[in-house]
Amino acid sequence: MKVDGVEYEDDVEPRTLLVHHLRESLGKVGTVVGCDTSNCGACTVLMTDPEGRKQGIKSCSVLAVQADGREITTIEGLAGPDRTLHPVQRAFHEAHGLQCGFCTPGMIMAAVDLLTENPDPTEAEIREGLEGNLCRCTGYQNIVRAVREASAEIRSAGGDAEPAPPSPRAGEAQTPDSGLPRQDVPDETIPQPVP
Repeated sequence: MKVDGVEYEDDVEPRTLLVHHLRESLGKVGTVVGCDTSNCGACTVLMTDPEGRKQGIKSCSVLAVQADGREITTIEGLAGPDRTLHPVQRAFHEAHGLQCGFCTPGMIMAAVDLLTENPDPTEAEIREGLEGNLCRCTGYQNIVRAVREASAEIRSAGGDAEPAPPSPRAGEAQTPDSGLPRQDVPDETIPQPVP
C-alpha cells in the first residue's frame, strides 16, 4: 500500500487493524485510537476505493490486509511538501476548532472528505457530514466554523480539498512523512496511557 506518498510492502497478521498497522508499524501516530469500535471517528484517514477515489474511512474498522494496493492519506500526509498546512488544518487552527486535540486529526480528515464531495456545504450539511466524529470538548461550534472557513478559502483559491501531492523527498528517512518504524519514533512522542 501507499501511505502519504510512500509505498510500503509488508507482511501483516490477517487480524491486524489498519489503525494499528499505521501507528505501530509505520509510525503514523497522528492517526489515533479512540474507541476501537468505529463510533468516535478519531482514527479517520482517507483511503482510495476500488475505483481510485479517496474517501474517509475509520481505520479501526478496516483490516490492514484490506488496504492492499490502496493509497492512504493520514493527517501527517495532508500538509504540502513545503510543510504548508492544508486549508482545513489552517482553518481548524485559526477558528480554534479544537481543545484537547485528541479528535482533531480524525475530524480534519472527515472534513477534507466532506469538502472533496461537497465544496460548499451548508451548516446542516457540515454537521451531517461530521456526525460520525465525536468531540467531547468543543461543542462543535468552532469545528463547523472552521469547515465553513476552509470551504470559503478553497473556493476562493479556485482549488479543491484534495491533499497536496507528497513530497518528492518522502522516502528519505529524515523527512517527517517518511513513515518511520515504531522503534525509531522517540518514546516521548508516543502517547502513553494515564495511570
